[in-house]
Amino acid sequence: MRALQLQRLEGPDGLALVEVPEPEAGDQVLIDVVAAGVSFPDLLLTQGKYQMKPPLPFIPGVEVAGVVRKAPASASVRAGDRVMAFTMFGGMAEVVAVAPEMTFRVPERWSMEAAAGAVMNYHTAHFALHRRGRLKAGEVVLVHGAAGGVGTATIQVARGAGARVLAVVSDERKAEVARRAGAHEVLLSTGDWLQQVREKTDGRGADVVMDPVGGDIFDRSLKCLAPEGRLLVVGFAGGRIPEVAANRLLLRNIDVVGVAWGAFLMHDPTLTTTLSREIAALAEQGIVEPLVGPVYPLEQGAQALRELEQRHATGKVVLRVRAG
Repeated sequence: MRALQLQRLEGPDGLALVEVPEPEAGDQVLIDVVAAGVSFPDLLLTQGKYQMKPPLPFIPGVEVAGVVRKAPASASVRAGDRVMAFTMFGGMAEVVAVAPEMTFRVPERWSMEAAAGAVMNYHTAHFALHRRGRLKAGEVVLVHGAAGGVGTATIQVARGAGARVLAVVSDERKAEVARRAGAHEVLLSTGDWLQQVREKTDGRGADVVMDPVGGDIFDRSLKCLAPEGRLLVVGFAGGRIPEVAANRLLLRNIDVVGVAWGAFLMHDPTLTTTLSREIAALAEQGIVEPLVGPVYPLEQGAQALRELEQRHATGKVVLRVRAG
């Protein structure tokens, strides 16, 4: 099969299109991949900066959509089903073997490209807002990086919970993407978004802040939290890992909450069943629908990763692996 293999820890330049043996199914679900999602963890993996460091060479790709070729009897999917799956590694290939509990049917209205970017983003958003963020209907959610894959997913999941969503983006092009995702209001990070949050909440602030950026964004987000507000730490795309003085949490009764959906699955893999069921219900209502960004053929995977590296991408970046 064809696959994109990382041969050197040189970022996207370390990738090469190669022919490798297909994986064995074993007790896993064997999927003929139609589309593969391109995610920030993939970029970090190519740079050797991710917390997991598989030995070289390896095939990156944390999520896919495709058609089941073979599945164990215990799996909830069968041969011929359209599925999406979380792979962790190996997704940028024509065939992948995935654990049954990480494989889910694709909603009828979704394309394969949309499904390829759904599992990690929507499971992360739901886990962050509900399990870690204790989101309630009527609360205000502020979303940073709101035009990206996690950002647009967070907007939709928050709306599905009955929250009011304020989205922060860097330019008007990304603002339009956030509006398409369902944000009630959009703020530009180039302006005084902190003051705008205060104005739009009558000085109270946001109940929940979704922060995949870190750095200065984190520092300023602490200042716009409402009493008993929760700042959800999802990642550090901005580069700097911030620190916080504990007295700031004490004086204003606010929480800084870590969100690591993938790591939590190692503690409780049954979580995926609950999340997939609730996200599927939102999809049936038309509330959740992935926004697909640039779509590249498999052989241009390096360029797809550069879209993320250069912060150009809006929506979910996807690789088209085969027709389907």
